[in-house]
Amino acid sequence: MSLLSTSIAILTVATWFYIALARGAFWRMKSAKPAASDKAESPRRMVAIVPARNEAELIGAVITSLLNQRVAMPILLVDDGSTDGTADVARRAAEKADKADALTVIQGKPLPAGWTGKVWSMHQGIERARALNPAWLLFVDADVVHGPETMANLAFIAAQGPYDLVSFMVKLHCESLPERLLIPAFLYFFFMLYPPAWIRDTRRSTAGAAGGCMLVRAETLERAGGLESIRGAVIDDCALARLLKQHGGKLWTGLTDQSQSLRRYETLSHIEHMISRTAFNQLKHSPLLLLCTIVGMVIVYLAPPLLLFTRSRPTIFMGAAAWAAMTITYSTIVRYYYRLNPAWALTLPLAALFYLSATLHSAVKYWSGSGGDWKGRVQDVPDRHITKTPLC
Repeated sequence: MSLLSTSIAILTVATWFYIALARGAFWRMKSAKPAASDKAESPRRMVAIVPARNEAELIGAVITSLLNQRVAMPILLVDDGSTDGTADVARRAAEKADKADALTVIQGKPLPAGWTGKVWSMHQGIERARALNPAWLLFVDADVVHGPETMANLAFIAAQGPYDLVSFMVKLHCESLPERLLIPAFLYFFFMLYPPAWIRDTRRSTAGAAGGCMLVRAETLERAGGLESIRGAVIDDCALARLLKQHGGKLWTGLTDQSQSLRRYETLSHIEHMISRTAFNQLKHSPLLLLCTIVGMVIVYLAPPLLLFTRSRPTIFMGAAAWAAMTITYSTIVRYYYRLNPAWALTLPLAALFYLSATLHSAVKYWSGSGGDWKGRVQDVPDRHITKTPLC
């Protein structure tokens, strides 16, 4: 038994012991489902802001789901230079629901230097919302449909805290083979990085949010300096959470199966693009952090199955124990949230290898000047001088 394989085995087992028992129990997450009686009171003056850029295929269903919420609210759609008729589709959906007055379409202004596209659209939505004197700002993505009780659930959780930012990680589309392999892993990795229990803990600096469905207290955001403070953020939701927590805001993030993303990822390349768009930004463009990530991913996710091929029984046992811990913790996402065959939980090492390669590609894209590309915009390159916000 070599000293190297033994050392790796011990480190791997110790890491998984920590992940399973001391990482905020992130893997035991369940969908938030407040009892109906708990939702009697909802916050007043809630305004929904929907940034959208070329989402004509999906926006109709999204607007309809917002108009059908039990919590009535005005909806501000910020059309960020769409060329596919996104705004027209949204208007027709509101008219079909006989609620045209509830929807206001804002034609987005040109993107100023130093801003990323989504944050600029959100900012414009806030500026228009000021006239309505909202107590709460609801930010929702243009590819997510919501059950009729979703916003009432958010409102109840916000009131119970009381919290200043409440967000739901929506259920991402998970039907194709690439989605089944990689989408549950995306959720697992997110909550491992940002354990919800740590996010809620005001004594910890951990701050995270899920941008697909976020309810923000307007007063707290104003006190923190508004979105201008994070105008260059590529990962806007976590940057916003960090900003609010730094200014005394209380955060809550959890799961819901009542809101679902309509965006499909039919191929591996689609998912790879989603990851590589932000991965190196998450690492603050640091080669050292990239190297540490590579080493960490290999030891944590790839070493357990590889240790099974060693000739030492203790090493094989430790590798099997680590892989068992990995599989058990991952199965809660695979089996109970996405309702997949439990055998998919065994594929986490393969998914981790894919995510690692996408992270490396993200670094290459950044260094080559094509990082952070999204719908025709490149927003994360070394020579553009975008104001970088430290990420959570």
